[in-house]
Amino acid sequence: MGTGTESDGSSRSDDEWERFLRESVAGAADSPKEPSARAREVAKRLRAEPDRGPEGPRNYTPARPKRRMGWYVVGLLTSLVLLVVALAPGRMVDLIAGEDTDSPSPAETARPTRIPPAEAAQRPTMNEPFRGSPAAGWASGAAGITVPKAGAVGWMSAAEVERALALSRDFLVASGLDLGVLRGERPDRAIALINPHQKDVQDLLQTAFRTPSEKDDPLLLFSRFQPSRTHLVGDVVKTRGLLTYREGERGAVQVTADVTFVYPVTRADADGDGEIVRTIVRRELVLSWDNPDKVVTEPGTFSIVSYKYDMTNGGCGAPTGYFTPPFGTDRRVDQAGTEVDPYDRNTPIGRGEPSGDGCARATRS
Repeated sequence: MGTGTESDGSSRSDDEWERFLRESVAGAADSPKEPSARAREVAKRLRAEPDRGPEGPRNYTPARPKRRMGWYVVGLLTSLVLLVVALAPGRMVDLIAGEDTDSPSPAETARPTRIPPAEAAQRPTMNEPFRGSPAAGWASGAAGITVPKAGAVGWMSAAEVERALALSRDFLVASGLDLGVLRGERPDRAIALINPHQKDVQDLLQTAFRTPSEKDDPLLLFSRFQPSRTHLVGDVVKTRGLLTYREGERGAVQVTADVTFVYPVTRADADGDGEIVRTIVRRELVLSWDNPDKVVTEPGTFSIVSYKYDMTNGGCGAPTGYFTPPFGTDRRVDQAGTEVDPYDRNTPIGRGEPSGDGCARATRS
């Protein structure tokens, strides 16, 4: 290798030149830190360009940590699902079947124009006695009976009509929802709202509880179960219906009630896993709040213009004064009976008084 030449023309020795080259490669301790002109130019150009994100192998992010996080999330969700299944297996089945039993149906404000859709086939349980039924989404008790806004009609002011509507609903509660009445007690609170001067109804009431018959049957107006035979499952009765009103004869305020009651019941001697039957009763009552100047009546009472009801799973045969739901081998269906969807509130009630041994066949319960 040739020798170098200093700027003043003097020559370096071979040893000095070799040491100079080694220090140039390794970097001398006192070598300058100033970047080269090219490095400064490259840095200036990169600062001027928009950020393109990390590039090159030194900025590569391994995918394995993300896969570990994904499996962790999947495992957590799986654990939660298993916990729900363990704590509420029936609820999970309902969700899978597309049935949301917690979703309430909107209040009924007019006669419906269609029948509720069929529900997933689910058997009722002691904890969920309305499971597999449209009633699962209905309101409970008086909350399911819609009362319209009151206005002045006939001889009554708006405030008086409002009170008449409230008392009409009270009658429905006392006759079809009172737990004591459902257990066979006499419906005294409901009877107190009926005009005591209405002779035909008072004659019915005098006879019906003592010697029930097709003509004089307490079930025409009241819902009752024989406590030695049948028990209500829980304390909840599902209801759906509404009140309407208009002006009647002689300026009376005529209130019409159309309400369906769903009663889940079981044998009185059943254990915790007994068979559950839903007795479904749809009632239509027309009540007249008469002008006391034109009709003999008492304040706070109404006259009954008409009463109708349809009933399924309430028993067949001679009247006993109680609903007698069929259980197990006691089930008896009159094959000649009319087939009825008990949740169809679109069709007018076709049943008046009970017809002896005839039974309506329920398409579902």
